[in-house]
Amino acid sequence: MAENIKKPVARPNNKANANKSNMVRSVLFTFVLICFGAFIIASMTQSKTQKTEVPISDVIQRANDPEGNISKITVTGETLDITLKGNDQPTETSRKDSSGTLYDQGLINHCDDMMGDELSDCQEKYPTIEYKEDTNTWGIILDVGLTVLPIIAIVVFLSWMMRQAQSANNQSMSFGKSKARLYGADKKKVTFKDVAGNESAKQDLAEIVDFLKNPKKYEKLGAKIPRGVLLAGDPGTGKTLMARAVAGEADVPFFSISGSEFAEMFVGVGASRVRDLFSKAKKNAPSIIFIDEIDAVAHKRDARGGAGREDEQTLNQILVEMDGFDNDSGVIVIAATNRVDMLDKALLRPGRFDRHVNVTLPERKDRLEILKVHFKGKPVEENVDLEALAKKTAGSSGADLANIANEAAITAAREGHKAISNADLTEAFERVAIGPERKSKVMNDKERKITAYHEAGHAIVGHVLPDSDPVHKVTIIPRGRTGGVTWFLPPEDRSYKSIYELKDILARAMGGRIAEKIIFGKDAVTTGASSDLTNVAELAKSMIIEEGMGEGTRNLVFPSEATGYYTISTGKPYSEKTAELIDAEIKMLSDEAAKRAEEVLKANKAVLDKLAEELLAHETLEEAELEPILKGARIPEIAKLHK
Repeated sequence: MAENIKKPVARPNNKANANKSNMVRSVLFTFVLICFGAFIIASMTQSKTQKTEVPISDVIQRANDPEGNISKITVTGETLDITLKGNDQPTETSRKDSSGTLYDQGLINHCDDMMGDELSDCQEKYPTIEYKEDTNTWGIILDVGLTVLPIIAIVVFLSWMMRQAQSANNQSMSFGKSKARLYGADKKKVTFKDVAGNESAKQDLAEIVDFLKNPKKYEKLGAKIPRGVLLAGDPGTGKTLMARAVAGEADVPFFSISGSEFAEMFVGVGASRVRDLFSKAKKNAPSIIFIDEIDAVAHKRDARGGAGREDEQTLNQILVEMDGFDNDSGVIVIAATNRVDMLDKALLRPGRFDRHVNVTLPERKDRLEILKVHFKGKPVEENVDLEALAKKTAGSSGADLANIANEAAITAAREGHKAISNADLTEAFERVAIGPERKSKVMNDKERKITAYHEAGHAIVGHVLPDSDPVHKVTIIPRGRTGGVTWFLPPEDRSYKSIYELKDILARAMGGRIAEKIIFGKDAVTTGASSDLTNVAELAKSMIIEEGMGEGTRNLVFPSEATGYYTISTGKPYSEKTAELIDAEIKMLSDEAAKRAEEVLKANKAVLDKLAEELLAHETLEEAELEPILKGARIPEIAKLHK
């Protein structure tokens, strides 16, 4: 079957034809412009030399009269230019009659064959008559221009109108056409070897590849090829790359389109584009259609919509195409989203999206493989430790890791290094995680002291609490929006967090504010803890609403604001009484965290002072430098959680 796959037909390159057409239009426009310019110049020249036209009979009579006022007559073809006595330029003009010559009409040059004084005396009485060839170039151009220019203008106008009509027709014809991009044999193939990590997702997709390559093996057993595969996962986890790998492994045409490209302000256009896309895919079957961010066009339908809504018509057409009467089209639809909860249920049922594949955030070993892929081809020093970087980057997506690798290369280039070092990796990780160092921000001694005690408070509380992650690094150098940073890195990746771990996170987050209170007084707290307090509120709210970890609401969860039913009184998916209970539970968790942090720091004030002094002296302390300082810290009994 693989040998009979229809390859996409290469489309002709119309670039040369377009350039030729543009050149012809440019030449034509230039010619019209030159003719128009000549017409203007000729008109101006003629207007400057405008003469009074007189009858030829009057000219002959005055020329033959010794008392006439004509001093010179210049004959050019059938035109006579008359210069009067006392003037330098002709002021009158006339044209000879069609009957005979000027001589026949009586115009005689009385001064012919005269010389010397006789010639002078004659010219005083009679005009001098000169005959010249007709060389009035501007006149010729003007005559030609007056004849040709209107014709050219009409031709150009009609040509322009035809092109506009053809363009409008082409646009209207292509309005309902699909905007999908076709990746065929002429594009660089992506295979599963190019996708690091996510082995379980690759195994699920490998079966799709086998379906496309060996359909008869499954048909013999009565199995049907899956109609659709839904890739769900956080942003940056590589869903699009997975889809391209399926197409590359199966060696079939791959149509790629974003969900938002179906949307249009005109009703029916989206559905038309869906039909056109599936029609193209069927002509190239077996093939794959990849719809990225499908939630943009396939979100849940409700009673507020209606059959006339454009997005619902588009969704209905997708549903029909994926599960219509033609079940042997050989087209597989792969869609990607990070919001499965927003998709319509009709789209998720078997027969449409038969397979749901979760593309998860990479684990430590997967992160190491992804980093190796992104650092491949980059010069790195021999002692560069990618495993340590993989350990630090828990919770990072593949896109985040690619960004770190790129930032490490930029940092090395900026510092003038010939290869990427561990220091470049550290700087790149911290820049991506929090932000660049704000070296231009200068803190006075008081602000540095407050920041030192604030970060020391975080570090000590996090160090002594039994369910907190180990302290990795503390710095009082401003980064991003923070005045200082304290890193806590988990020793291993975890899928779940217990209530004890979350409460320790709350307590260590409150450690900075409490340290300021102990050292500088309860009324001397600063705005430096604003982000910490925000994190505490968000985590405590999540524990109560989503995880059922409150004291009075244990094992109870409440609908989220995105999916729950909104009440009229509160505008939230729960009643006002429940909202008050949630607020009380959040405050209880925050107060408990502050109290535990205060007990820990009071019991370890000497360690707090020591750590703050070291931070003021060195600004940044790594894990090895922190260990001897924090070694003597202890947890008081009152700060322990009784499990």
